[in-house]
Amino acid sequence: MSKGVIDNVTPFTTFTREEWAALRQSYPMEVTTEEIEKLKGFNDVLNLEEIADIYLPLTRLIHLHAIASQELYRSRSIFLQKQEKKVPYIIGIAGSVAVGKSTIARVLHTLLSRWDRHPRVDLVTTDGFLYSNAELEKRGIMNKKGFPESYNVHELLKFLAELKSGKERVEAPVYSHITYDVIPDEKQVVEQPDIVIIEGINVLQPPRQRSVNEEDEVYVSDYFDFSIYVDAAEDHIFSWYVERFKKLRETAFRHPSSYFRKYADLNDEEAYDFAKDIWDRINHPNLTENIRPTRHRADLILRKGGHHLVNQIKMRKI
Repeated sequence: MSKGVIDNVTPFTTFTREEWAALRQSYPMEVTTEEIEKLKGFNDVLNLEEIADIYLPLTRLIHLHAIASQELYRSRSIFLQKQEKKVPYIIGIAGSVAVGKSTIARVLHTLLSRWDRHPRVDLVTTDGFLYSNAELEKRGIMNKKGFPESYNVHELLKFLAELKSGKERVEAPVYSHITYDVIPDEKQVVEQPDIVIIEGINVLQPPRQRSVNEEDEVYVSDYFDFSIYVDAAEDHIFSWYVERFKKLRETAFRHPSSYFRKYADLNDEEAYDFAKDIWDRINHPNLTENIRPTRHRADLILRKGGHHLVNQIKMRKI
């Protein structure tokens, strides 16, 4: 087989921005400029055109998938001759720090909740499933925060299993980006939603070690009905990370309870050096070793250009 033929073998169909935008069809615009300002995160670019071209077609695709999943669920109940509990359609969103996952998750949360047949949509971030700072210090991995080993994967899997079992009330821990720690005794309550969005940097990560009993081995992504990876060139992500760090000096870092309060008065050069050090020691190794290798496990890859706007979409072939 020639090299050219091998290169063309891919599980994905690739769309340009223009080709993807055409798939929106007649889905109406239901987001105002005021809502967009509330949805976008630090240093992200989000406008009505991006909503119309990228996220309206995407929510239409997810809507069709969710409806098909509901129909399959009903057919299975008929086959099993019993009425099973309602279970949510779960969407996973992965990607590097500073790539814009949180903004995309919030946009999808807002748009999907406006479709008929699945008005109850919840958004849960995996930050709450990080071990507490005290536990990370105890384990000697505070400098590995965000790496797979810094998460209580057992509790995350338990949470997802309860969701997929149709449990009426499920609780998730809550994380504070001000104190940079899990908030003790605070919980996010999820009560029988139609759709749940799970957002986290490495939610597509398989276990680092094989289970003794491989029949019992479960991945976080095993609970996902649809998964998205947010991608961009390394130099762009690094630039966005530095710019976000600089902006946080003027906002969150100035909060009296901020974990990073001591960095609020750094000048631009000092802020760049500090952010680059964190990137080089923690975020870049995590991206290359753990996060980016999971990219092709996603059902959809959103590729961003230098201006934080999506310029290419790859969709897994059915």
